[in-house]
Formats: sequence, C-alpha cells, structure tokens
Amino acid sequence: MVQFTSNDNSEEQSFGLSPNESQILDAYSNAVIGASNRVSQAVVQIRVRKPAGANPKPRTRGGRPNGGSGSGFIISSDGYIVTNSHVVHGADRIQIVLQDGREFTAKLIGEDPATDIAVVQINGDNLSIARFGDSDALQVGQLAVAIGNPFGFQYTVTAGVVSALGRTLRSTSGRLIDNVIQTDAALNPGNSGGPLVNSQGEVIGVNTAVILKAQGLCFAVGSNLAKYVVGKLILNGKVRRGYIGISGQGVRLNPQLVRGHKLSVRTGILVQTIEAKGPAAKAKLKEGDLIIGYDGENVPSIDTLHSLLSEDTIGETGILKLLRQNKVIELPVTPGELH
Repeated sequence: MVQFTSNDNSEEQSFGLSPNESQILDAYSNAVIGASNRVSQAVVQIRVRKPAGANPKPRTRGGRPNGGSGSGFIISSDGYIVTNSHVVHGADRIQIVLQDGREFTAKLIGEDPATDIAVVQINGDNLSIARFGDSDALQVGQLAVAIGNPFGFQYTVTAGVVSALGRTLRSTSGRLIDNVIQTDAALNPGNSGGPLVNSQGEVIGVNTAVILKAQGLCFAVGSNLAKYVVGKLILNGKVRRGYIGISGQGVRLNPQLVRGHKLSVRTGILVQTIEAKGPAAKAKLKEGDLIIGYDGENVPSIDTLHSLLSEDTIGETGILKLLRQNKVIELPVTPGELH
C-alpha cells in the first residue's frame, strides 16, 4: 500500500491525501485539463430544426419538424464553425450556443457528405478559436481528448488514446472516408462534429461516428483531411469530384485471364448500369465490361475508382482500361462533375 506523509511530519497515513497533496495532479490529469482548457471556449453546441422527411428516420411523427443536436468548433474570428454534414444536412434552422451562453443563428456555408464535414458561420464578436494540428504526425497510444455535447449535456470532456490510424469509414454518400482515426475516448449521440484534440489542445480530428453496440470503438475524420475539405467549402461551398456515370460491383477476375494478359490486379469492377448521356455512355462503355484500370492506375474496386476521380479529373480525358469479351481494351473517357 502506498503511504503518504503529512507536512507536519506526523505519523504516516495509509489512506487519503493531505490538503496540499490533494491539489497535486498527475501528469495525465494535467494533460487532459490543459488540453480541454485551451479549446473549451471554441466548442459549441449545435441545435437544428429539420422539416419532416429531411431525415431517413424522422424523430417525430405527424408531419412535425424534426429536432436534433450536435457539436462543432470555431476555427476563425469571422465565425466559421466546423461540424459534421449529417448534423446540419437538410436543416432549415441552425442555432449555435457558445460556452458563455450566447446564442446565434448560423448559415450553412457548405457541406460534404462524402467526408461528413460541414461548415456553418455565425456573426459574433470575441470568439475563441480552435486550431488544427497535424493528423499525419499522430502515433497510436497518444492522448486523445474528445469534447462535445452528448445527449444535449453541454460541454462534456472524455479522454482516451488514439487506438488505431488509417481506418476507412463508409460515409452516407457511399464513398469511403480514408485515414480515419480510431479512438477509445467515449463518444455518444450529440458528440458528432466536436473536436478530438491532442495534449496541446490542437484539433487532430472531427468526431463523426461511434459503434453503439461496441465499447471504445469511436472514429474521427483526420484533421488534415478536414482542413482540406473546410477550405474548399469556404471557398466554393462544396468539394468538386469527378464521375463517369456507372454503377457496378467488385468481382474476382478469371485467373486464366489474369495470367494470360499478365494483369497486376485480381479484382475489378463489373459495369452493371450506365447513365444515359453520361461520360461513360459517351465513351462507349458497355454493361458487362470489367474495369481494371484508369489513367495508368490499377482499379481493383469501386472505392479505388472514386478516389482517382478527383477534382483534377473533371473535364480532363483519361484512359479506362477494361476487359471486354476476354480482351483488354482501352477507352478514352472525360469525367464530368458529380452533383
């Protein structure tokens, strides 16, 4: 048993802490307190009103508006606030509550369902600001502090560690979010959009998802991806992405075809439908074609093709490599802009 000695040199005590010793915090507590203090005033509560039918699973019946809440954090003195797309999507009213009790009506600047990031803006003075850190510099096991408003309980702090890096998470748009941070800092409904910070109080992630039936499986969009998306949303109101206008599924390729054509992929995309007058239709793509490459890159899955169709590909002709009737052919295609 650990023993503590009082200041007056009296006999040793085997329980409790002396008045002075009770004020001494260990390094872990100091780190959590310091991190939360640095960012606390920048964390906001977001209350939204959504028309009936705006959510896939409305919270109310009878045609009444749906209500909801989430979290966010201020990133600039001119009132830009980062949150999750799913928190504000479809809202006809967005209310922001600051830690000092002030309330504002916010306007939506832009949202990106593909990464679950959104930006709203308020018009206020003397705003505290949270600063982004470098998510690429994270290490598994380092301290992670989540701040938000779970179940409407304003300003709740939980702490844990970075459990894993480089995870992928499926967004509501169907695209994969890359380089997601996994943490065991407890998250609950209402934490969505709040910051995940390091010991310096820098935002290393935007809390976005939790597996409700699991313990300690929580996820955040990395700060470097969030910064990129936020910049595009503030500048353009959206993130531009290319598309070619197909639907398909991943399939295994015939091993004989792989060997015969000396292919470097074992899977590809079976084209099932083609959008009329879309880029793929104009390129003469056919149902039943197997896409295996794009512009010199292997395409083993739909997710890989999504990642390759970036903003830079819009209006720029690229080369689709595919198998058609057991033959390898190449087709030029000019991606359009995804709306």
